[in-house]
Amino acid sequence: MTTAEKLYEGKAKIIYATDNEQIYLTYYKDDATAFNAKKKGTIVDKGIVNCAIASALLQLLESKGIPTHFIEKKSQREMLVKAVKIIPLEVVVRNIAAGSLCRETGLSEGEKLPSPLVEFYLKNDDLNDPLLTPDRISLLNVATEEQIKELQTLARKINEYLREFFQNCDIILVDFKLEFGLDKEGTILLADEISPDTCRLWDILEQDKQKRVMDKDRFRKDLGEVESAYQKVQQRVLAQTEKLKNS
Repeated sequence: MTTAEKLYEGKAKIIYATDNEQIYLTYYKDDATAFNAKKKGTIVDKGIVNCAIASALLQLLESKGIPTHFIEKKSQREMLVKAVKIIPLEVVVRNIAAGSLCRETGLSEGEKLPSPLVEFYLKNDDLNDPLLTPDRISLLNVATEEQIKELQTLARKINEYLREFFQNCDIILVDFKLEFGLDKEGTILLADEISPDTCRLWDILEQDKQKRVMDKDRFRKDLGEVESAYQKVQQRVLAQTEKLKNS
């Protein structure tokens, strides 16, 4: 399979067309951004690490019956995926209060939520990705009422599977962002990636609040040791994946 023109370049990935119009090639970059790209930098080998983690987790979710765009991991930085039209929503699932939820509600960081919270944000950098209600989603014609319900159901199922998986990796899944797309039949597929870029992950084995951070917050907050944190997540995810295969 050969690649054709570049279709899109985002903050963390480049999407290329292939000689099959229903298949794209995703290239994972080392670029790192935060605060809507107001802060920029590089995390060495981030693309390699995130491609490995995302490949493993998307395959895990496929095995649980979650439809995803994943086809195969082509190289250390490349993944073949089904062509989808991305729904311009970020679906955020929160298990523990952190980040913007604390800033906007006054909840204390680390407070366990009584049940997982599913939120929608508009994918629009110019508007700073605002929080949307279902009624606003309908108003903007971003998704239908049925699609909103399906996204909520999928997000909760994904959270259930990932929380258990990460727990077995001695990692707490605090919160995470999902993106979905529509294939040519209009089926909703989980797209984008699941990685330390898109998840807030805390090390169960570490009590110190700063040292326990294993995700992009290390870059956002200048905590240092970003690469080693990402690599630690990769090691645990791949080890647990291998364990499941052999069980």
